[in-house]
Amino acid sequence: MTGSKIRLGIVSCGYITGAHLRGLKILRDSGYGQFELTALCSRKAENAERWIERGKGPAPLPQVSDWPDDPLNVRDVWVRDFQPNTPRVYTDHRDMLRDRAVDAIVVLSAVSAHYPIASDALDYGVHVFMEKPFTITARAAMRLIEKAAARGLSLGVAENLRYQEGTRANGWVIQSGMLGKLQMVVMGGIGSVWSPDHIVARTAWRHLMNEAGGGGTMDVGAHLFDKLRYECGEIEEVSALARTIEPDRYTRDANGQVAAHVACDADDTFFALLQFANGAIGNVVFSWAGHGEHTQFDAGGAIYGQKGCLKGGRVFIAGNDPKDVLSLFRDQADRSVTNRFFPHQIKDSFALELGEFLSAIEAGRQPETSGTEGLKDIAPGLAILESSLLHRPVRVADVEACRIETYQQAINERWNIT
Repeated sequence: MTGSKIRLGIVSCGYITGAHLRGLKILRDSGYGQFELTALCSRKAENAERWIERGKGPAPLPQVSDWPDDPLNVRDVWVRDFQPNTPRVYTDHRDMLRDRAVDAIVVLSAVSAHYPIASDALDYGVHVFMEKPFTITARAAMRLIEKAAARGLSLGVAENLRYQEGTRANGWVIQSGMLGKLQMVVMGGIGSVWSPDHIVARTAWRHLMNEAGGGGTMDVGAHLFDKLRYECGEIEEVSALARTIEPDRYTRDANGQVAAHVACDADDTFFALLQFANGAIGNVVFSWAGHGEHTQFDAGGAIYGQKGCLKGGRVFIAGNDPKDVLSLFRDQADRSVTNRFFPHQIKDSFALELGEFLSAIEAGRQPETSGTEGLKDIAPGLAILESSLLHRPVRVADVEACRIETYQQAINERWNIT
């Protein structure tokens, strides 16, 4: 597609839309102009129309949380801020595809819709980039990967955490051998802004097995395991317990009255022991539940090797003063490395992941966070759920290859994923 603009569509225009629009605006402002947003698709037209032009259309969505850096809270970017043309609004992605309105789509829907939307798009020869978690089951991921490969199309997952400078810096420190051979990893915590019983991100489907695949294991686990895989290598085996600690969750209004309720059947808590392919062992703990004070490990957890450890954004090597990871990375990493990670000095992770997807389309290749990476990111979370159900350790490769899918069987049947 070199020499022509990529016609891009966004499917499902909910809370995370603003972060993706901001990413596209940053790309355009940096000089990358090889795309145009030609379509917005949402089951309710008003959900698409509110993102088109500043001061026009339906009112912005309410803030999701008080967390200032929450990408779900981005509300200050509209399509007309970075392009003069107005995208066409659709209420059915199939109409958009039949109209040949797009060359590529960004799917921001509930996880249960990822597979059918992406499968339809690939059938029409359209490249696909989907929010994490990549798919609802490993089998769904495998089928999409196979279809994209057969049609020579780019398929990717929006794992924005991979593109953050802190993740790149951690990976650089570890892969440079600064810590020596990896030995132990600990990550996670109990309690969050959604504890003890709030509906996470005001999105009820996140708590339903047949809509999300899993709860924290999938929604947060996709981020955690992408980060762990990138920094520490592949996870080989998982032994875990997963539970739904709070079976009922609520959204309350300013007066404390219940505005929404969901009866949950997806996990909100997991405790997992990990065996890495390189011999390291790990412990990942996560919970959206927990009454009282939260308990968290240092940001990013702690990673230990034969020579020292990395925790709280600092490197601790025996006999040396602790060093700031970002400072080391900025001062010592080869410029070719940092220029590749941050083209045009862009640091916004949504802009970087979208830019990588668009570049992959132009080059006729898969993006860094490809469909295969998306499968590998959800496989450890699914292994947690399989291990908890089967009461035994589970090899992640068996989940990736669909040799173990006891937990996933009912989901595959529900969505006719064969």
